[in-house]
Amino acid sequence: MSDTKKARRRGRPRQFDPEEAAARAQHLFHARGYDAVSVAEVTDSLGIKAPSFYAAFGNKGGLYRRVLDRYTTTRGIPFDVILSSDRPVAEALEALLEEAAHRYAEDAEAAGCLVLESLRCNDQEAREAAYALHRAAEEMIRDYIAARHPKEAERVTDFVSTVMAGMSAKAREGYGTERLLAVAALAGAAIARDLHAEA
Repeated sequence: MSDTKKARRRGRPRQFDPEEAAARAQHLFHARGYDAVSVAEVTDSLGIKAPSFYAAFGNKGGLYRRVLDRYTTTRGIPFDVILSSDRPVAEALEALLEEAAHRYAEDAEAAGCLVLESLRCNDQEAREAAYALHRAAEEMIRDYIAARHPKEAERVTDFVSTVMAGMSAKAREGYGTERLLAVAALAGAAIARDLHAEA
């Protein structure tokens, strides 16, 4: 092989990796919000051209759906594990809020919940994708509570969902894990009192 061909092979651009693109975009979306991140910024950070991006994801909304899929497996809260049937409901819900506190505050640059913080974005496609995951999480919480406290399921689910949204917002404002855990403990105590009173 000639030296010229060897040089061309060594200098050939690396293959575009959609998973790497999703990982980088996840951090960008989480850190700055969906609306603030442009396709050009994503392609520049990866050193790729726009046609490669559009071939892989279709558009920015398509990339965001890929990011959400990745987020649920990398930083998403494991609802199915925490909401197990062999523990008291109030205890499990407090554990859920504690897990949220840890995850929302673990990365100061990308604080809060990516899904919750995307519910207010301007792009309808991205907003609907975030809402789908949010509704699914609420349904898991509601079904878990309803199995043992059917009359309280709707009210307590609304409370837990509201607390999580507030914790996410406060994490974005700079609240650390300790402060969020204090909120989780207070909310857990309130849930326990409420369910006990209704028992």
